Amino acid sequence: MRAKIQATKEKYLPKNPTHRKILKWGSIGIAGIYLIAMIYHGFCYVSTDDAFVEGHVIPISPKVSAHVSKVLVSDNQRVKEGDKLLVLDPNDFEVRHQVAQADLEAARAEAEQAKRDLERYTNLSKNNEVSKQQLDQVTLRARTADARVSAAAARLRQAELDLSYTKILAPISGYVTRKAVEEGAFVQIGQALMAIVPDEKWVVANFKETQLTHMRAGQRAKLKIDTYSGKTFKGHVESIQRGTGSRFSLFPAENATGNFVKVVQRVPVKIVFDEQPDEKKPLGIGMSVVPEVKVRG
Repeated sequence: MRAKIQATKEKYLPKNPTHRKILKWGSIGIAGIYLIAMIYHGFCYVSTDDAFVEGHVIPISPKVSAHVSKVLVSDNQRVKEGDKLLVLDPNDFEVRHQVAQADLEAARAEAEQAKRDLERYTNLSKNNEVSKQQLDQVTLRARTADARVSAAAARLRQAELDLSYTKILAPISGYVTRKAVEEGAFVQIGQALMAIVPDEKWVVANFKETQLTHMRAGQRAKLKIDTYSGKTFKGHVESIQRGTGSRFSLFPAENATGNFVKVVQRVPVKIVFDEQPDEKKPLGIGMSVVPEVKVRG
């Protein structure tokens, strides 16, 4: 076996001793340069694999209870702000709107009659033809009629709003996700029907607290996303959370029980993209990211 290895070396190594020395010291030089580069990189950059793509999730829910007449979107469909997502059955709300309109017209008629009565009694009171008590009663009826007009107008406005709520529109541009509604279903106020994920994304990187010594907002970052292994995105640190991730967990650790074990904590750092990725490289919330932040140099 040794003889075979020696034969292989003699086959590929230069015959000239000078050339062998050049190859030897050249290899050592290359290894040294690589080692120096690695040390420099570790000195200037900090990195973590505990990082994920984040973004807003806008829940869509109805403001009125009704049956669903039409569902106009599907999962993962792109929508623009103001696009119609679904339509609720408007029949009941149209009837309520008509009743509210009729109530307002009746209240206005009563108010107009009460106003004329008040003017007539006011003129009569100047000649002492009616008592002050009668004038007060007519004045009270006029004020009550005006209040009824205001109340009827408010009910009409509410009926108009309820009718408009039967058309559910996209509050922001983005992609439809988690659609959980079908035509014919009865939906309640506040029920989750779907969600919209806007285009804007960022990265939340959980760095060790020992890596934050020289980290500051504004520092440049390179972002490598597992989905696109051959692509490096550029970004910068926007902010550093004022507290560790464990401190804001549902059940924070209680260190006063006597069983404390020191563990290096992680702090969430928000890194934003310098340019949002295009449609050819879509980013999904929760995708794994490996960021490198340049903290020196």
